[in-house]
Amino acid sequence: MTRVLIAGVSTRGFAESAARAGYDVVAVDGFGDLDLRAGAQTVVVARQAGRFSASAAARAARSIPRDAVCYVASFENHPRAVEALARRGTLWGNPPRVLARVRDPLGVAQALVARGFATPEVRLTPPGTTSRLAWLVKPHASGGGSGIAPWETGHGGRGGRTRARVPGARYLQQRIAGVPGSIVFAADGRHAVPLGLSLLLVGERAFGAEPGGFRYCGNILAPAAPGLAAVAGRLAAAVTEEFGLVGVNGIDFIAADGVPYPIEVNPRYTASMELLERASGGLISIFDVHARACAGTLPALDFAAAGRTAGALGKAILYARRDVTLPDTRGWLEDGTVRDIPAPGQRIARGRPICTIFAHAADAARCRAALAARARALYRAVEERRVKIA
Repeated sequence: MTRVLIAGVSTRGFAESAARAGYDVVAVDGFGDLDLRAGAQTVVVARQAGRFSASAAARAARSIPRDAVCYVASFENHPRAVEALARRGTLWGNPPRVLARVRDPLGVAQALVARGFATPEVRLTPPGTTSRLAWLVKPHASGGGSGIAPWETGHGGRGGRTRARVPGARYLQQRIAGVPGSIVFAADGRHAVPLGLSLLLVGERAFGAEPGGFRYCGNILAPAAPGLAAVAGRLAAAVTEEFGLVGVNGIDFIAADGVPYPIEVNPRYTASMELLERASGGLISIFDVHARACAGTLPALDFAAAGRTAGALGKAILYARRDVTLPDTRGWLEDGTVRDIPAPGQRIARGRPICTIFAHAADAARCRAALAARARALYRAVEERRVKIA
């Protein structure tokens, strides 16, 4: 049996997919949740100053025997850590040189504009005071929406430019008004096969995020408009061809008037991909698709039609609304609508993730409402320290 090491801040979804596909899984993870420990042969928790660290995870993985190695977020921001991971075992995923290029927001925007795609404008310096565009300031090493904020224009200086400076390790991206979404796809370095489109849940109070903020809260997998899906598929093909992506990847975008404006490339397994597995009724293994794509074989399957559950399927991450100490969470393992289950008695600080929940409904709006209702029940159970979720 092939032994694969999976490293990243939250490996549970990819690790479950690998285990279902018949791999022997070792996980180096930032949480070590109960359901991850139930599926992986070995789990190592890698933290530094109380938070997940890619460099700490790479160090923890040094002595672990494996045949292959994969990574999830946030290794895409740390090519050197990926290089360290790949010193033992075959790397199934994008190599450091690809990550360095595809995680450069200015380079990605320029490449896509040259290919005729509509993209938000990207800047490394402040715009002039005459600019009428709205801007966001974003970290280069982005993840989950943290560190993103509206750009406040300063007072004009000579030549009509602002005196403000873009902080180090950050850039400006034009703020597009629209609906956030994501396309996920498999790639072999030259070609891409779309796997699915989903709505992105961002900055939602129902899931413990600051309303109006940019924190990632989940996805809803639902049928997309054919025109939007077609352009998003061409985006995936262009990014794959331009940067040589392999394995499974994602592109986040803002849909405005039926046009997807790409805002970020995620060159690795993304959180929305487990919805595809759930929707397929077990017909799809994302990990198997990833491994085969890295070896040069793309799926011939029509993922939009293969075993799709009718309606919409969604997931949401619940963030603690205040500091909490968890009740006995072991019973949650029997509930198929709850994942990323922390240990009983664990203390979760305000703003940190508690768990992930799932819901299915007739359409995206009803699915969002079902997730919100599920969240309310779980918050009551956690904040009142009840063992059962109503």
